[in-house]
This record gives sequence, structure tokens and C-alpha cells, in this order.
Amino acid sequence: MDAGSVNSSPSSSSTSRYLKSQSRFPLQEQFLQRKKPRENLDRFIPNRSAMDFDYAHYMLTEGRKGKEIPPASSPSREAYRKHLAETFNMNRTRILAFKDKPPASVELFPPHFFSSAPQDKSAKPRRHIPQTSERTLDAPDIVDDYYLNLLDWGSSNVLAIALGNTVYLWDGSNGSTSELVTIDDEDGPVTSVNWAPDGQHIAIGLNNSEVQLWDSTANRQLRTLRGGHRLRVGSLAWNNNILTTGGMDGLIINNDVRVRSHIVETYRGHEQEVCGLKWSPSGRQLASGGNDNRLFIWDRSMASSNAATQWLHRLEEHTSAVKALAWCPFQSNLLASGGGGDDRSIKFWNTHTGACLNSVDTGSQVCALLWNKNERELLSSHGFSQNQLTLWKYPSMVKMAELTGHTSRVLFMAQSPDGCTVATAAADETLKFWNVFGAPQVAKPAPKANPEPFSHVTRIR
Repeated sequence: MDAGSVNSSPSSSSTSRYLKSQSRFPLQEQFLQRKKPRENLDRFIPNRSAMDFDYAHYMLTEGRKGKEIPPASSPSREAYRKHLAETFNMNRTRILAFKDKPPASVELFPPHFFSSAPQDKSAKPRRHIPQTSERTLDAPDIVDDYYLNLLDWGSSNVLAIALGNTVYLWDGSNGSTSELVTIDDEDGPVTSVNWAPDGQHIAIGLNNSEVQLWDSTANRQLRTLRGGHRLRVGSLAWNNNILTTGGMDGLIINNDVRVRSHIVETYRGHEQEVCGLKWSPSGRQLASGGNDNRLFIWDRSMASSNAATQWLHRLEEHTSAVKALAWCPFQSNLLASGGGGDDRSIKFWNTHTGACLNSVDTGSQVCALLWNKNERELLSSHGFSQNQLTLWKYPSMVKMAELTGHTSRVLFMAQSPDGCTVATAAADETLKFWNVFGAPQVAKPAPKANPEPFSHVTRIR
């Protein structure tokens, strides 16, 4: 016989059916009501300490006789009897009595006295982080290559994405989509895109080692940068009028797009493809990551067009390719970097000293990093096995949220101009938009200062 099975009688089966019918209604007490007078009865246990047995015996014997045959008595005797009964508490009508409920306990200390942390009325409520994307677009033919940079969001709220040989523009203000350019097969595919600071001009790196500059408003090509690289250009970074390009040949080149001879500086240090490039917000330092597992910090003041530029720091703590780079918006000398599949870590660097401040094992390939512009938070995108986005609280690096939805590694991330929305493109050929950083904080107007007394008086006589 199976464990837990029993032979039930008809009465027990009807009882079980009754219980099932009662359980369908929420908040119903699940106990049987009496069907027969003798069901669910219990014996009465009196409270003997609250009883007066002498008085009970008198009321059951002598006291009852007086009620059945009331003796003739004068008014004075009757008044005496009532006074005697009141004096000896003999006017009770109950023979068996129960104790009153015990008094409510008195709290010697208020509940908040034992709380582990004081209540901070000024503490900010925890921000709600949506767990799903708010919009998903198709991204067919996106190149599944960890070393490329195929997504960027410009200051004019236009998102650029390279799909195969074509660069598409998505307008964040109205959701419209347009095609900017399609590269010939012998020159493509597109290997990198990056908006200029003005949000109007865009640089497009190609597989044939060239870089094209386009005016997105007029939808026309302005010029082509040639002669700097020998292999594909997989990373781009603007610094005002300087366009920095990183190639598979390991070279990093500063191009002044205003002059005919555009190559002004060349940085040599990487031995393999340069897959990550980011200028600091001040424009003084450049961070570069490569497939040689190295991270370089270059100082613009040390640049020279006549000789190979020496790096400021060469950092070799990563054990895999370094593509994900992000400069901290609230601390100018703080850089975050992420390693590839054999490294899986996010590291934080003091770029003035070259010291590694912290290292966190994320458990999977780090593809991209973005800082929150409004809070001390860092967002990372990952590959196998969860293909997730992870939001970290800085500097504790406590996970605030993990967002899933992509079915393949999340190769590229871009942030909207207001800093609230993040776009992600993955090898599953989808482009998703996440409201992960919340709404921007509205600056409160400064309180009006109280005017100085007699400020309207220019002269006291």
C-alpha cells in the first residue's frame, strides 16, 4: 500500500468532501460545525479558587427554604437582613464564578527602544527597478563579435546601430527609424560607430581599415580617414575635434578631423586588437583595452606626433580581453574595466596612481559597463550563462538587480542623453530598452534667503 493511503468509511468521505467545499472560500475557518447535540462537547472544568463553597451550600439548602416559605417578619427585621447580606456579600446570584481576564501587560519600554537601527525619516525610499524591458526591436544581421562596438546613443537622442553592412538611426523622441548608409560588401561589415559630441556627426569604422565621417542631419558623407590602420577599426572615441581610433593592428591613432593630414598622434603599446577606447570627461586621459589582456592609461599632455607616445600606466591584472571601460561621472580619476570570459571581473582603478582599488568576480564574461549619472551605481552586461544585466551599488558592489530577457550574450550597451534609459544589443538579434536608472532628479529651487534688516535703507541719518 502507498504511503499515506487509508481506507475511508462513508462518513469520513462525506466529511472530507465537506472540508474541500469549505476550503474553496478564502478566510474561512476550517473546522466542523456541530450536526448532533452531543458532538464537539467538552467537560466543564470550574475555577475552584474563585468559588465560595460555604455560601454555595447555604444557597442550595437553607437559603432556598427561605425563598419557598418566606417567614413573617417586621420591616425592621427585613432591613436588618438586607444590611447583613450586603455586609457579607450575600447578594450574589451566581454560584459558580470565573476569574476576570488578567490585566493587560504594561510595556516598561517602548517597542522602538529595542530596534537595531534608529528610524531615519529623511532616508530615501528604495527606487523601483523594472525587471523587464520597456521596448524590444529587431536587430537582424548584427555581428556576434565581442571585439566590436556597434551601438551608440548621441546627444541629440538618436541611437545608431550597425547591422551587417548598414547603419540605422532610431530617433528616441518619436521612435522613427531611418537608414544612414549601406557599405559595399568588399569594405564591410561595419565594425564600430560613435557619435561626435554635437550629436550630429557620426564616425563609422569599417572592416577595410577605413573610417567614414557622416552628417546625420544632411544624410551625407563628409570625408574618409585612410592610411592610419592596416586592419579593421573596432573602437572609436571622440575628444572634441579629435577622433581616436583603435585597430586590429594594435595601434591607437588620434585624428584631427578639421585638417587634411588628420593623423596627429599614434599610441603604441598593445600587441593585439584594441577593442575598448574611452576618453575621460576632462579629455586629459585616454583608457584603452585590448585582446592582449592589457589596460593602458594615456595622458594627452605626453602626446607627441614625432615619436611613439609612452603610456602613463600599463595595467596587466586582467586575465582576458579588456573591452568594457567606463569613467566615473562623480570622481574624475576613477575608471571601471571589465574582463572577458576567462577573467569575468570588474576592476576599479585610480588612474592618477595606477592602483587597483577593488576587483569583483561577476561569474561571467563582462561585455559592457555604464555608470548611472544620477546615483552611485554601475551597470554591467554579461555573456554566458545568464546573459543578464547586473546593477551594482558603488562602492559596496552589492547587487541591486539582475535583469534578464536576452537569450544570448549582451554585447553592446548605450545610455540615453538624460541618463535614464539603457539600450542593449545582443547576439540574439534584439535591441532592448531598459528603464534601469530611473527618472532624473529635478533640482529643487534654492530657498530664498531672508533679507537683511533695513536692507532697503541706503542711508541712516
